[in-house]
Amino acid sequence: MLSLPAQTLPVSLFAAAPGRAPVAVRAARFVRWLALAMLLALLAACGTTKVQPGYYRVQSGDTLTQIARKQGTSVSNLVRWNNLSNSNSIEVGQMLRVEAPAGQASSSPPSKARGKPQGGKSTAPAMGKRRTAPPGAISLVWPAQGKVTRGYDGSGSNGIVISNSTGTPVVAAAAGTVAYSGSGLRGYGHLVIVKHSTSFLSIYAHNSKLLVKEGQRVTQGQKIAEMGNSDSKQVGLYFELRYDGQAVDPAGSLPSR
Repeated sequence: MLSLPAQTLPVSLFAAAPGRAPVAVRAARFVRWLALAMLLALLAACGTTKVQPGYYRVQSGDTLTQIARKQGTSVSNLVRWNNLSNSNSIEVGQMLRVEAPAGQASSSPPSKARGKPQGGKSTAPAMGKRRTAPPGAISLVWPAQGKVTRGYDGSGSNGIVISNSTGTPVVAAAAGTVAYSGSGLRGYGHLVIVKHSTSFLSIYAHNSKLLVKEGQRVTQGQKIAEMGNSDSKQVGLYFELRYDGQAVDPAGSLPSR
């Protein structure tokens, strides 16, 4: 389950009081808060930090058996190394140890799981899985000028990093409504999230300055922030495109340079 950000709601949120908004209005505000909290929790589960060696981030559609096969190990090893109570219960975004911790032995997986036929050549699939949006579903403009210094790989990186100097304009890749503008999500710095439709949203992280507010409508190409290095060691824009809640490779929706 997603863990909601630690925020305290007033006990009297729905209590009637003179001069306060009607119960229905306050209930609507609570629903909006809850939706935003769940969105932030989802983003936190799929952070921008690179997966460390010996670990694997669970992707949509993964099973423990598939992960074990990809990593050349056994399900029993994964269960033991990660203290899993149920081998059928893993969550998208969960970090799993896929190499034996120091001092622990690794049991041998079935030869088929290793993906090595006679001759020793590995046939195991690649670790990452590239996801793309349906062709033509959304058309983007580049959110910033600069050099792409990190690409999408569907595993360690769910987005791209565009590097340039502090203050470089960051623009909305497509028209939409600002769903979040703030710095309350650790690891993203000064962050803007734009909702383009029921299926698409885009993420702009590590900015030095935010120029839009929640609920504001923005047009494609409109300046929404300035590039920076908030919550990051280097100046650059982290840009992510999500389709139906899943990070997808934005390359298929961006124009060629």
